[in-house]
Amino acid sequence: MSVPFKRVFLVVLDSVGIGEAPDASEFGDEGSDTLGHIAAHMGGLNMPAMGKLGLSNIREIQGIEKAEKPLAYYTKMQEASNGKDTMTGHWEIMGLHIDQPFQTFPDGFPDDLLKEIEEKTGRKIIGNKPASGTEIMQELGQEHMETGALIVYTSADSVLQIAAHEDIIPIEEQYEICEIARSLTKNEKYMVGRVIARPFVGEPGAFERTSNRHDYALKPFGRTVMNELKDNGNDVVALGKIADIYDGEGVTESIRTDDNDDGMEKFIQSMDKDFHGLNFLNLVDFDAKYGHRRDPQGYGVALETFDKRLPEVLQKLKEDDLLILTADHGNDPVHHGTDHTREFVPLLVHHKGIETGKELAIRKTFADIGATIADNFGTKMPDYGQSFLQDLKK
Repeated sequence: MSVPFKRVFLVVLDSVGIGEAPDASEFGDEGSDTLGHIAAHMGGLNMPAMGKLGLSNIREIQGIEKAEKPLAYYTKMQEASNGKDTMTGHWEIMGLHIDQPFQTFPDGFPDDLLKEIEEKTGRKIIGNKPASGTEIMQELGQEHMETGALIVYTSADSVLQIAAHEDIIPIEEQYEICEIARSLTKNEKYMVGRVIARPFVGEPGAFERTSNRHDYALKPFGRTVMNELKDNGNDVVALGKIADIYDGEGVTESIRTDDNDDGMEKFIQSMDKDFHGLNFLNLVDFDAKYGHRRDPQGYGVALETFDKRLPEVLQKLKEDDLLILTADHGNDPVHHGTDHTREFVPLLVHHKGIETGKELAIRKTFADIGATIADNFGTKMPDYGQSFLQDLKK
């Protein structure tokens, strides 16, 4: 069966929301506006490439001109699932609907869980609180090195993170410990979205994380569009933390990345490969380095840096390629707390055949992306989402 597009490139700009969702008040996120507040803080964002695609046509963003002839079809999407975390957003993008939100642990993890981890690993636990990974590493790193105790912490996300020095606990043992923690937190009692190994090196006062981070996610609660693509002989290339988010389900090739810059470099390199299917990238720095740390300046600079690489992506696209740019939730860096924010996310869809892009209907679920990809490749449609493939006139 011939398909409109041989290759689909899907880029998730992690946490780049575009204004509060209609149900934001239910999540304590009234007034949240990730892009709007960053642009105001910066005195305007310098993102001409995104502007030409039509970012300010979705909703005017300070510093970004509206395009008279946008190079993409554009709109915004509302999350339908009950949650605002990375896994919920990504799973919904690939056709799932999550009714039961993952648990978060604002007061740390329950004592009975910690005791189980200590008993099964033979190591004591220190920390056990919501914290910045870089800060708790400096705070407890020396004690960890002296005692061999595990530094356990969480965040506003549904994550159990375990930090350890690679010279104190070998990386293989760190991974085994995380696998034990993962096995203990899969049930409904805890419902932890991800267990994350956070290895580091260095001396007290000068600790540094290594690139040996590893995420242990729950498996998606159902088959995703990625499963259908893979089972029908298509390629599914996962860059960044995509393979971790889906626990490897539906992935034919996984490419790890260190940060946004490395992610864009490897993504652009991957565009030279001849494949048939989906190339799926997550750019995590917007969320992890700037959103959670409430750093609008750093967030704005990171957005502008991404925009500078975008023309290379557009130049490499072939006639039968489709590019989809979106996000998975918001993380307004001027909003209270350090949590994700319940927001609309942008949707920009570009291919070489567009003379003037048009506004698409506001999407009622992120799953419309998955439905469109399934429609394109003629695979089984997901239970949720409506394809907008026929709106993408060549």
